Amino acid sequence: MTNLNIHDMVERVTEKIYEKDPTLVNRYGDKGRAKCIEDNHHHFKHLETAYELRNGQFFIDYALWLNGILQKFGMSTELLMDNFAFIIEVLRENIHIIDAQKLESYINYLEKANEVLAKKNATKSS
Repeated sequence: MTNLNIHDMVERVTEKIYEKDPTLVNRYGDKGRAKCIEDNHHHFKHLETAYELRNGQFFIDYALWLNGILQKFGMSTELLMDNFAFIIEVLRENIHIIDAQKLESYINYLEKANEVLAKKNATKSS
């Protein structure tokens, strides 16, 4: 994947997030959208690092760490999980430009992270 491809995918993920929850515009404004784009670039960097290390736990640890930080700023675990689900959607939309093994690994890391986040969130809610 080139930086251009990642940038395009990040833009598409951000669009999907804001389409699902239009209230984000009023709550966070342009700065929030810019932060969302920045965060998604970080998500892709961590996916790439996990892939290079062949270590999905690296991405799960990142997701758990990030979730803790986002919650301190009033963001829900569900929002992060939705973000990861949107990354999966966008990856699948771009299947023709992504190496199959990398695509499969990225999706696996994202799905596993969402499973762990869901379990942690369910435990917290109990």
